[in-house]
Amino acid sequence: MSFQDLEAGRPLASRQNLNNGKQDATQAVASGIFQINTAVSTFQRLVNTLGTPKDTPELREKLHKTRLHIGQLVKDTSAKLKQASESDHRAEVSASKKVTDAKLAKDFQAVLKEFQKAQRLAAERETAYTPFVPQAVPPSSYKAGEVDTRSDESAGLLVQSRRQEVLLLDNEIAFNEAIIEEREQGIQEIQQQIGEVNEIFKDLAVLVHEQGTMIDDIGTHIENSRAATVQAKSHLVKAAKTQRSNSSLTCLLLVIFAIVILIVIIVLAA
Repeated sequence: MSFQDLEAGRPLASRQNLNNGKQDATQAVASGIFQINTAVSTFQRLVNTLGTPKDTPELREKLHKTRLHIGQLVKDTSAKLKQASESDHRAEVSASKKVTDAKLAKDFQAVLKEFQKAQRLAAERETAYTPFVPQAVPPSSYKAGEVDTRSDESAGLLVQSRRQEVLLLDNEIAFNEAIIEEREQGIQEIQQQIGEVNEIFKDLAVLVHEQGTMIDDIGTHIENSRAATVQAKSHLVKAAKTQRSNSSLTCLLLVIFAIVILIVIIVLAA
């Protein structure tokens, strides 16, 4: 059963490993691919929000967590797929399981391609755009043209207001610097994860090729078995015809022999 079967809601045909109550590798791979596909869809929606008014530090944090989650799922699923592929080399493994694992490997390869495209787009947009940060409004209700400089109290409030504005400006600068530093770290993290996924993708390509060769061998054996079955059936049909022909000949000889015996009896009786 492939990932499309799982996504369509059809039950898995793979067996549960009764030892320690764990899933077998094939079922774990199918489940992992389903989770990756769902997470990648969420990741793509978040990436499409970058550069819009909804692009906030909170959205960047959610994007970061989703990226890490997908990366861990990819590593776990890749390990399970290798485990399933190694078990397929054993003689007692059925051909249907080998075919299922080969389909899952191709499904995994397809969802990794989608994640790679989303990663590259995320790197481009996170580099080009900064998250939107609402500007803080100073708490002072005074304006420069409205302050009565003749009043000591008003002058004191104006000085306090200016100090608050300077403090807010300093905080905003520090915040923006922190955002820029965090963005640079995020971009470095994306580049690192892209490299990791590329390595997994290369290993997966080799695995898919090996499984494709294995499936071709299975197909060849099936065709050979089918040809042998057809040939055996043909031989059986010929043997049956020969047997029926021999039986008819035997019956004819018996009839002729009986007629000859009858004629001899009649002649002797006469």
